Amino acid sequence: MLQELLNTLGLHDLALFSFTVLVLNATPGVDMVFAVSRTLAGGARAGVAASLGISAGCAVHSLLAAFGLAAVLAVSPWAFAAIKWAGAAYLVWLAWGMLSSVWAPAAAASDTSVVPECVPLWRLFRQGLLTNVLNPKVALFVLAFLPQFINPDAEHKTLAFLFLGAWLVVQGTLFLLVLVAVSARLRSLGGSPRLGRWLNGLGGGLFMGLAAKLALSEVR
Repeated sequence: MLQELLNTLGLHDLALFSFTVLVLNATPGVDMVFAVSRTLAGGARAGVAASLGISAGCAVHSLLAAFGLAAVLAVSPWAFAAIKWAGAAYLVWLAWGMLSSVWAPAAAASDTSVVPECVPLWRLFRQGLLTNVLNPKVALFVLAFLPQFINPDAEHKTLAFLFLGAWLVVQGTLFLLVLVAVSARLRSLGGSPRLGRWLNGLGGGLFMGLAAKLALSEVR
């Protein structure tokens, strides 16, 4: 049944596709840093909300690629630059929020967190969504990566894109949820205020670096 579906869609080498996605998920980047930092700061529920937001962003990119809209970013420097700078600015804003807790007075920092338990989960979901959607490199990657596993003569290329995009989202979500579970366990083993401030400082610094990398990126 599954093989018939794959043949109909013109897909091939899905084992290689799955392994490549796993390697990509395990490569440190904006999504991984955001999911881990939200978990360490606000607990497992915060990490899950952030991860689901990231997955929703990946779904958006997959849909754009399936319907050809992501190709605009590859041929329009203006569109790419607009999204690139918006994404970089958003990462800087997130980094500033994390770093501000490090610079805050010790007494205040010990009582509050960048992601306290009372922060609505929808807000963390939205942050995860925006960190992914506002990264044009993700859109270009999806557009370049998925066709490698679709036969050139496939009759239903849009459906093939949607199938691989759904696979990408599901596998990425499962990886992030495992990462959140591990991070939540580490958080429960030692949650001193000093450690929390150190983690926020590290996360903020990484986000600043990722924002700079995104701002300096070009269409390849």
